[in-house]
Amino acid sequence: MSAEIAKVLKKLDWMREHRIWPNGLRYLWTDAFGVVLLVSLYRQLGRDELLDEARWVVAEVERVLGRRRGFRIGEAADRDGQYFHYLAMWIYALSRLGEVIPACRAKAIRLVKDIHASFLIPGYGVHWKMLEDLSAPYPGFGMGALDPFHGYVVYRLADEATLANEIRQMKAIVERSYRNLAIDQDLGLGMMLWMTHFFPEEDWAGVQRIRSLATLGRMWIDPPGYFCRAPGAPAIKFAFTNFGVSLGLQAVDACPERVARLKLFFETYRSGDEYDAEAITHVMACVSSYPGEFILREKPSLAP
Repeated sequence: MSAEIAKVLKKLDWMREHRIWPNGLRYLWTDAFGVVLLVSLYRQLGRDELLDEARWVVAEVERVLGRRRGFRIGEAADRDGQYFHYLAMWIYALSRLGEVIPACRAKAIRLVKDIHASFLIPGYGVHWKMLEDLSAPYPGFGMGALDPFHGYVVYRLADEATLANEIRQMKAIVERSYRNLAIDQDLGLGMMLWMTHFFPEEDWAGVQRIRSLATLGRMWIDPPGYFCRAPGAPAIKFAFTNFGVSLGLQAVDACPERVARLKLFFETYRSGDEYDAEAITHVMACVSSYPGEFILREKPSLAP
């Protein structure tokens, strides 16, 4: 067992003991990352209890956050509505678990069919946030700049044949928007890099990979060694978003020394706010240490 895996297992035990995750409040983004983490550990170690725990998390998410169509953002009262990018990560988690439990891949496909038409404006974009019943966009929120890319990637990974129509619709928006899209937020840059590694030969992936790495280069604060929230905001930093950047950089095999530096910095950094105890911080720290099934070195075939 590698030192990184041992560290992640220890962190999981600590989270369980303190009822942080997976036995804390449900939050779809964190649960998606956590399920992929458990699948990754199971496939590496072959320990059935890890697979059982992933299956349990899926059941709890369905019980607590599941709606007639889609999933609520989180269990807390202020986490109402549905985010497309959270749903996309849940689709990815179900797809990875579906490699072991085929019924979970079917759940991923059904979720796409349930939510896609409500979020999509064909040829234009994807609503960032919807009301909980998907009846209308959530007031005060616009379109998600990364959401068409997110949908395009996770739909293809779930089932290219069954979701061919939905993939074509997402691809049309990707093709229309990728040349002018300039991301300037840390987690968005990390997630875009992560998305590009699945289909690196595609033009959108090449453009966005180069652009994202260049922007991150302007956000690196050294010393002490972290990525700030956005260009021009050097003092603003979050642990969980840096862990997302770490995942993206590892996916495209870039800046390993900066990945190592930020991990070291955030091992002892404390923000003094709620994020110190939030599950999102600790689960994403685990993924940063052991990306596992988040990084697929054998890439899926390119669409014709």
